[in-house]
Amino acid sequence: MSEDLLQLLQQHPFVAEFRPEYVQALAGLAQQQKFDQDQIIFHEGDDYSVFYLLVEGMVSLELEATDSVLRVQTLYGGDELDWSALLPHAGKHFQARALTPVAALAFEGEQLLAAFKRDPEFGLEFMLRLMGVVSERLRATRVQLLDMYLPEAKRAGT
Repeated sequence: MSEDLLQLLQQHPFVAEFRPEYVQALAGLAQQQKFDQDQIIFHEGDDYSVFYLLVEGMVSLELEATDSVLRVQTLYGGDELDWSALLPHAGKHFQARALTPVAALAFEGEQLLAAFKRDPEFGLEFMLRLMGVVSERLRATRVQLLDMYLPEAKRAGT
């Protein structure tokens, strides 16, 4: 583990309230990764188990439709990407594409789960933080759906 990598991790909002030993443990599992603009990070349905803490750049979460791609959400530096990496063999629900050059810290899902089994308190802390991310994403999706469909529902008299 390099000091640069530890510093990057310490600056990420996801670990802001973690105990120092948990940040150290994560840093030992982290790898720096970069994606070029328009690079597909993973496709919908992929069995891909890497969790990312985005350091800089923008990532689009997309649904692949028959004749188009629909952007569901945009993630930025300071966000988390692919919480489903901790659900072995779940398959991805979206496609992720770099909208700009992206720098991230990457964590293999299986390595994270093994670390959580060795230290259940660490695992609980991480998963509680991750559930906050999932909850926020669901709320944001709900707001987006209301923005899209509420005017149409009002016109239809519902």
